Amino acid sequence: MELFFKYLQFEKRYSPHTLLSYQTDLGQFSEYLSSTYQITDLAEADHAIIRSWIVSLVQKNLDSRTINRKIACLRSYYKFLLRNNRITQNPTLKITPPKTAKKLPAFVPEETFNTFLNSFEFEDSFEGYRDKLILELLYGTGMRLAELIGIKELDIDSFNKTVKVLGKGNKERIIPINDSLHTTLLLYLEKKKTKFSDNIPVKLLVTNKALPLYPKFVYRTVKKYINLVTTSEHASPHVLRHSFATHLLNKGADLNAIKDLLGHSSLASTQVYTHNSIEKLKSIFDKAHPKA
Repeated sequence: MELFFKYLQFEKRYSPHTLLSYQTDLGQFSEYLSSTYQITDLAEADHAIIRSWIVSLVQKNLDSRTINRKIACLRSYYKFLLRNNRITQNPTLKITPPKTAKKLPAFVPEETFNTFLNSFEFEDSFEGYRDKLILELLYGTGMRLAELIGIKELDIDSFNKTVKVLGKGNKERIIPINDSLHTTLLLYLEKKKTKFSDNIPVKLLVTNKALPLYPKFVYRTVKKYINLVTTSEHASPHVLRHSFATHLLNKGADLNAIKDLLGHSSLASTQVYTHNSIEKLKSIFDKAHPKA
């Protein structure tokens, strides 16, 4: 297992979050083999045993997406064992994952959120401008939470109005920033310089103690402000990423361009946003067409 996790970390360059998920999944499967079949070596499991584990997960009412992630983990692991001659055949090839219902990405209404950003009076302080910058970076660039936390001041190019982020698989990409976001960024940097004049942190976004932001901090911040404009239960950094993509598509942006901005490796990942766009078209049709 240790070799497998090193392979995922250093060769496949999986994110720490994905690594932790895979470690948890393999650990749970290992416990199941030990307690149910008295098997201590995962290489001894066949497809029938793996299927029995999946059935037990279904019986526990686990979400089908979670189960599919666990299956993907096992597939990667047994593929790794096969490549390293630990097994002669991959037992997961006979496993059929459960179907998952297509879930449309949640997003904040365009007019509502933009009105909020333009009219809400954030505190004229380091904390106020930091909060506003968090929201504008997530919504104005569509970057992921991990990418936001990882930005350094050197990643900002004020002359060209771009920001460099490190995405999944350690892939760098350059994202343009709009004038409003650029203005907020400059004002924040002034406040940051004043607050930490003795030793300015390398990371762009930091806490009051000059420490890099952490996921829970960003979640709390985003939820605090999104809850002011919507009653939706979905209030997270990823919702602003979804909003970025959905609003661009509704304005006629090219799907390939949105794919590059989001840092998706495949267009299939981006196409989910077309469903929201089609739903909007249906709504307009129902309200306007005489035959609707």
